[in-house]
Amino acid sequence: MSGQLYIVATPIGNLGDITARAAEILKKADIIACEDTRHTIRLLEHLGIRKTLISYHQHSHQTKVGQLIDHLKKGETVAVVSDAGTPGVNDPGNLLVRQVIEQTDGSVQISAIPGPCALVAAASISGLPTDRFTFLGFMPHKKGRETLLKQIAANDETNIFYESTHRIMKTLERLNELLEPDRPMVITRELTKKFEERIGETVGACLERLKSHPESQKGEFVVIVGAK
Repeated sequence: MSGQLYIVATPIGNLGDITARAAEILKKADIIACEDTRHTIRLLEHLGIRKTLISYHQHSHQTKVGQLIDHLKKGETVAVVSDAGTPGVNDPGNLLVRQVIEQTDGSVQISAIPGPCALVAAASISGLPTDRFTFLGFMPHKKGRETLLKQIAANDETNIFYESTHRIMKTLERLNELLEPDRPMVITRELTKKFEERIGETVGACLERLKSHPESQKGEFVVIVGAK
């Protein structure tokens, strides 16, 4: 008997973005592995679902992975969710998938339940070329940060990365120094939420907007820089 592992995308803000299929899978799962149980409980309450939750995140000990794999080996169904968006995209969901494959000899069926993803949502409204792009995840705090910013400046394809409210101004100010004033750039803030914004269309315009509107410096950001 082999189990079933589902990688389930959940809303990045608006709970109305949960898909009918995602809700169905969460309802039938034996175990739900999630980043923050408190966060996932709110989503499940919205859906009228009560399930056993196991915390699984980037700091989880290897024993937690072992627990999830044990459930799968017993033939149980495990659903993996992140706090927001698609697990495995810039979070440890991909590591769990790899270990499930390696430790079960491929006997566990693994299925994707697609849905919201901040990267894809931002790219879709950027107006910039997305037939080929480089996704950089979150910008490093210190080590390698300057090197990566210079790499973005020299890149001949669209670059996309996530940035936090605490560092967005510092990042934009440095990019404004490295890039041509008219270099294409679009920033999305708080996608699908009450204060959602799309800001553009050049690095200079983005920086000026955030400088003149301090309220736009708050939230979760996706930064999209056009090709050189």
